[in-house]
Amino acid sequence: MSAEKMHDIIQPAQSNDGSIDVGKVDLENDGEVFKRGEGIEDFRTVGWIHTTVILLKLIFATGVLTIPSAMYTLGALPGAINVLGWQFLNTYCALVQGQFRHNHPGCHSIADMGNLVGGKIVKEITGILFLVAFVIVAASGMVGVSTALNALSNHSLCTNYFSIIAALMVGLAASARKFEKIAWITWAGFASVFIAVFIVVVSVTTLDRPAAAPQEGPYDFGYHVIAHPTFAAGITAASTIFCSGAGTSAFLPVMSEMKNPRDFKKAVRWCMGFVTAAYLSFSIVVYWYCGKWVASPSLGSAGPVVKKAAYGVGIIGLCVSGALYVHVSAKYIFVRVLRNSRHLQANTIVHWGVWLGTIAAITIVSFLIASGVPIFNYLLSLAGSVAFAPLALGLPGWLWIYDHSDYWKGTWWQKIQYMLHVVLILISVFLTVGGTYGVIVQILDAYKDGSIESAFSCADNSNSS
Repeated sequence: MSAEKMHDIIQPAQSNDGSIDVGKVDLENDGEVFKRGEGIEDFRTVGWIHTTVILLKLIFATGVLTIPSAMYTLGALPGAINVLGWQFLNTYCALVQGQFRHNHPGCHSIADMGNLVGGKIVKEITGILFLVAFVIVAASGMVGVSTALNALSNHSLCTNYFSIIAALMVGLAASARKFEKIAWITWAGFASVFIAVFIVVVSVTTLDRPAAAPQEGPYDFGYHVIAHPTFAAGITAASTIFCSGAGTSAFLPVMSEMKNPRDFKKAVRWCMGFVTAAYLSFSIVVYWYCGKWVASPSLGSAGPVVKKAAYGVGIIGLCVSGALYVHVSAKYIFVRVLRNSRHLQANTIVHWGVWLGTIAAITIVSFLIASGVPIFNYLLSLAGSVAFAPLALGLPGWLWIYDHSDYWKGTWWQKIQYMLHVVLILISVFLTVGGTYGVIVQILDAYKDGSIESAFSCADNSNSS
């Protein structure tokens, strides 16, 4: 990268008189979205270690709770291959997005990148997909919190009342304006989920039989090295595993608030390396000892006593996950609305009104989705197929091609790289179409067989697999 381009990355845009121009937007050549200077609020306050923990919390909580049941659908070997394959692609695509932002530092979100490579129509489509994805996963976070409250209280209230409590908890935690403030609670959130999952993983190894299986007489354990699911079930399980690490488009707003955005690559590698190792080891152990009797979310797999202990420890992490998803959704709207205004970094009534209003709106919509489709796996599969596939795979492939358009006429190795990124786009198209079909079929079947009661019912459906 040229010295001139590197200067653009770390310097704020300035007007002719040398003062900071908070309204200038140049995706190609401008400096960071959040400026630094006297009289404005500094948002660029997150170090790379805090960034790593935030990225971990964005990725880790939901995936580790759903992959064991997806492994039952696919079988242990295909499940493990899916974990390794999807996490490799998700890691690579996260690095592509980070490098693209280095090259074009005016991009705050994935929608800005879509605007740069495809114009306003692509920008709007990308922005909508981003909001859809993270509203859905925020809903899944609320399902996790309401499930925890149900487990801890012995279902003393209607599930929908617990969902309302969960929504209030998530919305309140999400309301901090800066990732720096959320970073401190993500430490506790990540630790709580990791410990909760570890409790379950250790506990299932001590049981003679899975907790949900018949405790006497013969029974079908349901462990398969290679399973033979229907297309709808298989693509839904694969989409669930993919979605467990596909929230990489949420990394970009965090990168915009880093003290030094050039440390982003280091944070991504630490995050995704840990996530991949944890997903693979935890899910294989839980599936090995539980078979088809694994719960979804998986914290319920070791019986009611361990379930209460795990949810008691993990509820903080589940709440923080939902809060992060609400926060990144609201931050996209917040920056989009105020980017051309001094209110973006000024403590004005407009600034706070827009911020708190977007937090409230995203929280309400997420609550409605959580109550309407309360099965954890299906929420994540829906997010993975409809939104994350184009955001986390297709668009990064396009971004790479945009910055390497000359490779098509380069050396044979450059041509191979170019074609591999075209294949990446085609994979995203297949996962979007096939995954959406599969999850819709699965949701309809769940309503037919009673796995899901009517929307907004009091039944606790969150443990269905």
